[in-house]
Amino acid sequence: MNAAARKIQRIYLTLTLGNTLAASFIWGINTLFLLDAGLSNLEAFAANAFFTAGMVLFEVPTGVVADSWGRRASFLLGTVTLSVTTYLYYLLWQFSAPFWMWAVVSVLLGLGFTFFSGAVEAWLVDALQFSGYEGGMEKVFGRGQMVWGIAMLTGSVAGGVIAQATNLGVPFLLRVGVLLAMFAVAFWLLHDVGFTPERSTHPLRATRALLSASIENGLKNPPVRYVMLAAPFSAGVEIYVFYALQPYLLELFGDPRAYSIAGVAAAVVAGSQVVGGWLAPWVRGLVRRRTTVLILGGAASALTLVVIGLTHVFWLALVLLVLWALVSSAYRPVRQAYLNDMIESKQRATVLSFDSLMGSSGGVVVQPLLGRSADVYGYPASLAISGVIDLIALPFLLASRRQQHQADRANASTGTSSAESPLP
Repeated sequence: MNAAARKIQRIYLTLTLGNTLAASFIWGINTLFLLDAGLSNLEAFAANAFFTAGMVLFEVPTGVVADSWGRRASFLLGTVTLSVTTYLYYLLWQFSAPFWMWAVVSVLLGLGFTFFSGAVEAWLVDALQFSGYEGGMEKVFGRGQMVWGIAMLTGSVAGGVIAQATNLGVPFLLRVGVLLAMFAVAFWLLHDVGFTPERSTHPLRATRALLSASIENGLKNPPVRYVMLAAPFSAGVEIYVFYALQPYLLELFGDPRAYSIAGVAAAVVAGSQVVGGWLAPWVRGLVRRRTTVLILGGAASALTLVVIGLTHVFWLALVLLVLWALVSSAYRPVRQAYLNDMIESKQRATVLSFDSLMGSSGGVVVQPLLGRSADVYGYPASLAISGVIDLIALPFLLASRRQQHQADRANASTGTSSAESPLP
């Protein structure tokens, strides 16, 4: 990696660190926060579903911002939007607001995150190519995931401990403060490199054009399509499981107000992300094809969720949580590299946002469904059902494998790109 590429990587890791730290202050206690505000399990996960619905609604329009106004503009808008909506969440909790208000603000929270999804990853890939980097993207994405895990580890533990020492609202105020600081950092460091925004097109025409391009380069591209069609099941389950484990582990622990335990649970996931990011290039090197990692990882993840749902021992559930998070984090950089090797630079942010949209769309349906199952049958049953739903993603990954795309066999150390869609 030359000096220019190292600088790009440092900026990417800095932005990942700050944004994840800000977001993770509430990750360990979010479900407890919603339940403390007077919502039922169904309403709490329905609020999360409205959040993912917001991501579905705004993924393509904010992809237009990233591709038409620049990745930098998209990131800056994301920090502002997310800080404002997080503060509104805090106010809703303060005044025990009715559910419809939670639904509206949750949609706007989803808007904030869509400004980030696709934009930073697209900025990284284009900037590294412009700088002359020729190495494997698994290595860079793996480092990013390690930083993501470290930030999540710090933020989630701190959020849980601070909530227990003060109240459940303080971590939300901390998120607002760090997001505002990240606006200043990104304004100074983040500039579009290797990419020229196209600002001449009318926003509505640009939205239609980019939606068409994302479908053309995404859903109409068979190997990409099948990976995207797997996302609603795997991503929808992942969102539910992360938040459902907070009250479930407290239930197993026997103290419903031990918020630090919920923070530790999130930190366990974070630590596994660090290890998984480090393992990703090594795991990729063990097999000839990237889809092997995705299929085996998906199967192991689903099986682990079923077993978590069957256990009633706190420490065993914690160990299984580590295993689930480790498997998920080890195959995520491989999936990122696989997709990026099949997407052209011009539509990269939009197609990646569309992929995120597909994952979020699953969360819209899966979260309230599983939340209701938790109300009726309990958390263990809902987690076991999650594992069954997770298995539905496997046939789609097998279908992508059968396309025999060159990106599936791309060498992890060289980042060989597709013959049909060569990266510039």
